[in-house]
Amino acid sequence: MKYVDEFRDQQLARQLAAAIAAEVDPGRDYRLMEFCGGHTHAIFRYGVQQLMPPNLRFVHGPGCPVCVLPMARLDQAIAMTREHGVTLCTYGDLMRVPASGRQTLLKAKAAGADVRMIYSTQDVLRIARTEPERQVVFLAIGFETTTPPTAVAILQARAEGLKNLSILCNHVLTPPALRAILATAGPEGVQLDGILGPSHVSTVIGTQPYAFVPREFGVPVVIAGFEPLDVMQSALMLVRQINTGRCEVENQYSRAVDEHGNARALELMARVFVTRPSFEWRGLGFLPESALALGEDYADLDAERRFPVRIEASHEIKGCECPAILRGLKEPTECKLFGTVCTPDNPMGACMVSSEGACAAYWSHRTHTPHSGRH
Repeated sequence: MKYVDEFRDQQLARQLAAAIAAEVDPGRDYRLMEFCGGHTHAIFRYGVQQLMPPNLRFVHGPGCPVCVLPMARLDQAIAMTREHGVTLCTYGDLMRVPASGRQTLLKAKAAGADVRMIYSTQDVLRIARTEPERQVVFLAIGFETTTPPTAVAILQARAEGLKNLSILCNHVLTPPALRAILATAGPEGVQLDGILGPSHVSTVIGTQPYAFVPREFGVPVVIAGFEPLDVMQSALMLVRQINTGRCEVENQYSRAVDEHGNARALELMARVFVTRPSFEWRGLGFLPESALALGEDYADLDAERRFPVRIEASHEIKGCECPAILRGLKEPTECKLFGTVCTPDNPMGACMVSSEGACAAYWSHRTHTPHSGRH
């Protein structure tokens, strides 16, 4: 295949749907968690769930980096603008995520804080160069996918001797979150039969880091591409593993992912960052060794050390089910706020803000009756 249209071919989709329908066991359920916001949107945008047999269901996981950022980290960023007068730079989909007291970065900007939306780390470097009188803080977020560009920016800032640039690091790691989900799976938690491994993350870390999933939890994994045919083929691969009793890591996204990942990107990450002992995730709580911080060699660029602030304990907006949705325990339509007081124009939780959030996917491609759970 050469062109994206080939990954959206209707005839091939019908053939894959027929193969899945023919191979599923009608006497059991197939609960497959997609661990990537891109998969969630592909499933809803292209109607993939509607092509599946009734006993195969996609479960949405914590694959949206904006969604898993806890309120406390947003509170910290806003406090830095107020107490230290920093220029805060971050990506656009974080601007409207609710912090404590219904605050957002956009509201802080409207109140006078110097908050700027950027498109890449190079924008941050440009601002620091052209405004040397300003202390510029980059609110860095994302999984392993966006971590290497942050590492490059840090190395570039050091090479150029930029003294007015700092990083508020919120980069998180996928395998610990996957472990946390599986460790609580079962009768009291989410019930899973297979995992659709993330696409972009896996181009960086490879397939090897997922080996613990079948080994320790007895759950098969298929690394899946973003397109609808990728998702459908990956679902078929998981169905075949489940039916035959196999339990291993398979790679459907072989055109972009290999076993060992991107060696250069991993080297950059290891050079600049160290693993935090613990880090808070929205919906998952504090997870050990699940996020990154700047290493000692780059401590002078660490915004948390340069601009310390004190913040109070944060609490989710009453009635918001984002934490349960991120754990796969509920669907957006099971939240009483969804589609009523919580919409993209007035989001109550991060899952409705981000382009990769499950609630945003349900809303954008809505085929449901609000808060009925029916699709």
